[in-house]
Amino acid sequence: MARIAGINIPPNKIVSIGLTYIHGIGLHSSNQICTKLNIPNNVRVNNLTEEQVLKITEYINSNHKVEGDLRREISLNIKRLVDLVTYRGTRHKKKLPVRGQRTHSNARTRKGKAIAIAGKKLTPQK
Repeated sequence: MARIAGINIPPNKIVSIGLTYIHGIGLHSSNQICTKLNIPNNVRVNNLTEEQVLKITEYINSNHKVEGDLRREISLNIKRLVDLVTYRGTRHKKKLPVRGQRTHSNARTRKGKAIAIAGKKLTPQK
């Protein structure tokens, strides 16, 4: 099992797919890494040599911001927006969608489970 950037890469996955398990590396970045380091696309993680794993680790450490560093930077950016009391910062603080999505009928994922409002029942008309 290969361990890159503090993450155990699944051994039976193709290398380009396995690298996407690292936070901050998507499919495009993983394909670029494989082409730069001359690693074939059809090789599985358990068939990599120690040299190839070391090359991948060094390349990622020198050229990509991943895992803890990336998470820290993102959280600091959000904290800065909240502290400056920007529109986006207030949306983050209220746990509402930040990028202009509607909230009247959607946004359940971001807002959380719906809360029933007590005393909302209408009285019948006579």
